[in-house]
Amino acid sequence: MTEPFSTASPLDPETGGTPIPSVSQAANDLRAAAGEKAREIAQSVSTQASTLKERAIESAQHFREVATEKASQIKASATEKAGQLRASATGKAEEFRQSATDRAQRLQESAAEQWRDTRTKTRELHVTAEDYIRQNPTKCVVGALGLGILIGLIVRR
Repeated sequence: MTEPFSTASPLDPETGGTPIPSVSQAANDLRAAAGEKAREIAQSVSTQASTLKERAIESAQHFREVATEKASQIKASATEKAGQLRASATGKAEEFRQSATDRAQRLQESAAEQWRDTRTKTRELHVTAEDYIRQNPTKCVVGALGLGILIGLIVRR
């Protein structure tokens, strides 16, 4: 039998004489294996993180390209719509200007025609009044005298 506090390692009966490792050796072996496994996991996580980072960068670049393209499309569409609106507004302004010019022309013609009619009627009235006064001078003088007296009375009050 082995001594309990002996520094020599006991032999493993199953393997036929291989020494059984001590507890401290087994702990060291476990630590080494755990450290190796931790390094493998850390390497794996690092690789996956790098892959995810690359994917994120690619996705961000793709989104930036898509956003730039969409912004360019929106800008082009807005420019086109502004051009159409400008053309439409110019057309409407031209229509309004033409309509106002036509209306002003008609009003000017109507005013000129009314002025000619008024001048003609005034001349006819003047000729008619002269003829009446020449035919009835007494009536006209008496009527003018009566009208003058009436106006004088009104002004005194």
